[in-house]
Amino acid sequence: MTHADRTPSLPGEPRHFPRLHHTDVPMKILASGESAYHWVHPDDFREWVRLHKNREATDKLMTEHEAVSRFVADGDYIAYDFSSLTRGPQALVREIIRQRRRHLWICAEFTLHESALLVGAGCADRIDVGFLGYGDYIGRAVGEGRVRVFEWTNGALAARMLAGARGLPFMPMRSLLGTDTFVRSGAKVVADPFGADPVCLVPALHPDVFLVHAHQADISGNARIFGTNLFALEAAMASKKVIVSAEEIVDPLEFRKEPAKTTIPHFLVSAVVHLPFGAYPGGVPGRYELDLEQIQQLNAIETEEQVRAYLEAFVYSVRSHAELLEQKVGWGRLADMIRRGSIKEGYA
Repeated sequence: MTHADRTPSLPGEPRHFPRLHHTDVPMKILASGESAYHWVHPDDFREWVRLHKNREATDKLMTEHEAVSRFVADGDYIAYDFSSLTRGPQALVREIIRQRRRHLWICAEFTLHESALLVGAGCADRIDVGFLGYGDYIGRAVGEGRVRVFEWTNGALAARMLAGARGLPFMPMRSLLGTDTFVRSGAKVVADPFGADPVCLVPALHPDVFLVHAHQADISGNARIFGTNLFALEAAMASKKVIVSAEEIVDPLEFRKEPAKTTIPHFLVSAVVHLPFGAYPGGVPGRYELDLEQIQQLNAIETEEQVRAYLEAFVYSVRSHAELLEQKVGWGRLADMIRRGSIKEGYA
């Protein structure tokens, strides 16, 4: 499009530009990373939201089985903001495994035990990650071609999610420049149109589903996370569907009394699930510490036999998160986790 092709608008009237194909864009690409990446055109995402998301404060409370059945499909791109050790949506992950979803692409700034379980259960075959921990089992799965890992950095994934939340096709950043991580990513380096230096562009993220475990929620989906969260609001804004699991369901009037404490507003949320100890075997700041014995058992997983044995013992042999706590964990261990969670200040 030339300058002459742009029809001037009257004051206050929106100016319309034709939607270009990506091969027509004249910005000069200096270098490209080698990996595949998930990307949705921001206008397509906006249209999906317009057609499928209801802004009314309706009752969205349901079981984890119903939430996963309704909102997680084979082939989905699934993101979560925290992982195994701290406020991870572990009960929701176990339900996805229990329902045997397939060909999932998972994304987290860091992902630990749940990635091994999802891969070992045959649910996930692609991972976007900034930090992938506990790598013996995953390393073997990568070597055997059962899962592909696409390397980013924590900052790059946060920038991708921020671009999705803001309706932008990409986000500029500089920290990937000159790194091997750039080469192994799906980022691009372009010529800065305002200066002479190169700038790195990371593609926006629009997950199909965002999983998040919160301290509190109400039945319509307003959610509170106390303390640190990585990109909870941005991911909720950028995702098609959002499933919130919560330690506690509170009266909606509590959110009206202190709206500044709302981390995620209800109109972004698809489902709310009441899951006390929903981060188990990890902890939730201000509520309970992690189960060290269970974490060590997960750390020890190296073989297919070990992952299958763990899944049978703690996922497939129970019908729900509540049954897991009742039959496999017990109140004594949960009470000890609460006792060890001694830091309460700032988490209420």
